[in-house]
Amino acid sequence: MVLQVKAISDKDSVGAVAVSEAVFDQPFNETLVHQLVTKYLAGARAGTKAQKNRSAVSGGGIKPWRQKGNGRARAGTSRSPLWRTGGVTFAAQPRNHDQKLNKKMFKIAVKSIFSELLRQDRLVVSNDIIPASPKTKELAAKLVDVDANRIMIVTHDINENLELASRNIPNLSVTTTNYLNPAYLVGADKVIMTEQALKQLEERLG
Repeated sequence: MVLQVKAISDKDSVGAVAVSEAVFDQPFNETLVHQLVTKYLAGARAGTKAQKNRSAVSGGGIKPWRQKGNGRARAGTSRSPLWRTGGVTFAAQPRNHDQKLNKKMFKIAVKSIFSELLRQDRLVVSNDIIPASPKTKELAAKLVDVDANRIMIVTHDINENLELASRNIPNLSVTTTNYLNPAYLVGADKVIMTEQALKQLEERLG
């Protein structure tokens, strides 16, 4: 059986493109795909939240008052978390939320996503999708026949016209095979790839 990715429409010049079964005919591994998507979402977190603990708050070097004899509770520093001007008890610190996923698992998960997209007719190919000018109107006209709310366009290389034309179209994301985002792939109703991008993906995942 020869696997084929259909063209975006009958008007497109590319027609249908034959693809490798080793990449586009893999079983859907839900657990691994979930792990990959979680990794990307976690890696996008800034992790820059920070608070000061008692050692980071300035001042408080001297004991506020003597230990005994004044009728007040003993205190060693005015920077204690019990004090209004003190530090935070369990202070949040900057952290890296990124999760580890080895290359083999990454490849299997990406193959699984694209195979499922093809099975569900959510993956199409087009060489005419790239506009000749950076006009939103031109790109929107090319997407008229695409019956989808969330669309993702994947090219083999960065195209300035496509980048600029896509900015004012809601629910449309543009990327290259080098910067695929699994979360966007899974959430897209339609993924449009150029023929060269398909071949490039096959070489990397094959």
